[in-house]
Amino acid sequence: MNKIPFGPTYEEMLDPSLLGEELRNKALEAKKNELDPLNLFNITWKNENNEVNKIVLPKELTGVECNIVVLLGKYFPSGSHKVGPAYSTLIEGCVDNAIVPGEHTILGPSTGNFGIGVSYICNLMKYDAIVIMPDNMSKERYDRIRRYGASLDLTPGTESDVILTLERTFELKKNPKNRSLAQFELLPNYRFHRHVTGNSCIEAVKGVGNNRIACYCSAPGSAGTLAAGDQIKKVFPDAKVVALEPYECSTLMNGGRGQHRIEGIGDKMCTLIHNVLNTDFIALIKDDDSVKGLKIIHDAPEILAENGVDPKIAKSLTDLFGVSSICNIIGAIKMAKYLRLGPNDNIVTIATDGFDRYESVLENLGTRYLETADFVLRRWFVDVFRKNGIEDIVDYREPAQKEKLFRQKENDWLKFGYTQEYLDSMKHMDFWDEEYNKIFAYDELIRNRRGRE
Repeated sequence: MNKIPFGPTYEEMLDPSLLGEELRNKALEAKKNELDPLNLFNITWKNENNEVNKIVLPKELTGVECNIVVLLGKYFPSGSHKVGPAYSTLIEGCVDNAIVPGEHTILGPSTGNFGIGVSYICNLMKYDAIVIMPDNMSKERYDRIRRYGASLDLTPGTESDVILTLERTFELKKNPKNRSLAQFELLPNYRFHRHVTGNSCIEAVKGVGNNRIACYCSAPGSAGTLAAGDQIKKVFPDAKVVALEPYECSTLMNGGRGQHRIEGIGDKMCTLIHNVLNTDFIALIKDDDSVKGLKIIHDAPEILAENGVDPKIAKSLTDLFGVSSICNIIGAIKMAKYLRLGPNDNIVTIATDGFDRYESVLENLGTRYLETADFVLRRWFVDVFRKNGIEDIVDYREPAQKEKLFRQKENDWLKFGYTQEYLDSMKHMDFWDEEYNKIFAYDELIRNRRGRE
């Protein structure tokens, strides 16, 4: 039987200095070899100086007074923060003895980044993996998953047809050999983001503006990243948590189920792990604005400079973001205007990944528009970063609005075998706090097993 190279605890992912100097230095050295299992200990928002990887966007770019702080996911192993919940779900299964090396094959339902994370983690931890995802995602995603050694099981459609990947996973799970890292329904995803991402967001605003978080924006795919808002609210109770959806697939807001181009979000469901109690607003973002915004930042830093951004900073932005990252940034701009935030206020959002998996998306953009010359990009800059206003934002703090989301969750999950009683338990914050507090028991289990291995 293969040994499992057990990795970090939740506390160590939040604060890698807890690893100790020797292990931390070995992990940092392992970055030179992407497939060195010691990279498990690099699953963190922190850099080599134990500081959160982030950028405070230039106000000349955002056009708003408040500070928009973006945590940068591209620095995680495999290039996306989704590797965190993939690892957390697998390691909890390992220490629970529900997933056994050499015996079980891992299933990873995804539209891309989580699948990449699953394939990467399974490579390091020596599991066979099958990633189930739609057959119309970016080529870069498929290539990376195959490079990490996982198999692909493709379902028809695009991002908006992710329900088909869940149905396919449900079928594959009937084989007792298979174990699913079901990001849409398993709570390790929630635990990782509430503890590791949430506390990293809180740390990221230290020394920025008033050192507080007024608003946290995230576009849900699995809704794991939204869980950071639960921890943010524990520290800053007045903070507003905002779920962003594609305008073209506004499922949470109004049941919309259209196709869209923002890979990784807008999955036509209210996921099981989405704590709707803490979703204060829902805002819609046009998918083409997200793609156009990426085009401007990646291909035309000189246009940012024309609008007052320091040229060196403009150049440094080119590879930091993917399409969903731009969606999150646009959402933050809209909420800054809606909430009338001032120069000392902070909005925090997330860049799930970097540009490295979106070249084909920009190539597709070029086929859809007759011209993408500089004069067109200048107009797009204004449309995307200046003209987006407070339209398509709905307040979801009222009980009637919450009930809409609970009903959506019931429609999506009763058919997968979850009981009404279980879903009703999610209507109380005690459920989420109890699930979150399991991290401390899991950390002890991980430390004990890691010591024996």
